[in-house]
Amino acid sequence: MLEVTFAGGPLTLPDEQIQVGDTLPATTLTTNDLAAFDTADTSGIRVFLTVPSLDTPVCDLEVRTFNQKAAELAGVSIYVVSADLPFAQERWCGQAGIDALQTLSDYNGHAFSHATGTFISELALLTRAVIIVDADDAVVYTEFVPEITNAPDYDSAYAKLSELIA
Repeated sequence: MLEVTFAGGPLTLPDEQIQVGDTLPATTLTTNDLAAFDTADTSGIRVFLTVPSLDTPVCDLEVRTFNQKAAELAGVSIYVVSADLPFAQERWCGQAGIDALQTLSDYNGHAFSHATGTFISELALLTRAVIIVDADDAVVYTEFVPEITNAPDYDSAYAKLSELIA
């Protein structure tokens, strides 16, 4: 079982983490306007960023960084998944000027976080992870950040994406 920490303190991820070679699980998330969003309806090259909360400095920086990079990633869909309520996600996106990726909420049942192994028992939030899925629905890259107050390895994720879109 993967170990992650928050400010050095251990946290529990009770589910098995999604691995390279796995198929993206079909789960339902909630959009900012409260519509159902089915991961099975997505296609192409996709990035799923899971973050604890958009209203924290590291998550804010991560999402802004991927939003800026999205212009260079033609044909890639980027989704940010958190347990934040859809209303909070919409407010944050508006204030942050986020327009190149889509935020999705896993607040209602945590199906996505349980299916991907990103659910944190103690906090009922998602751990910080990057999951890249290719056009064949195969997971081709994962990073589960060991200390959730740290940012992911942007360069490794971008390198994988550049390889996929080349």
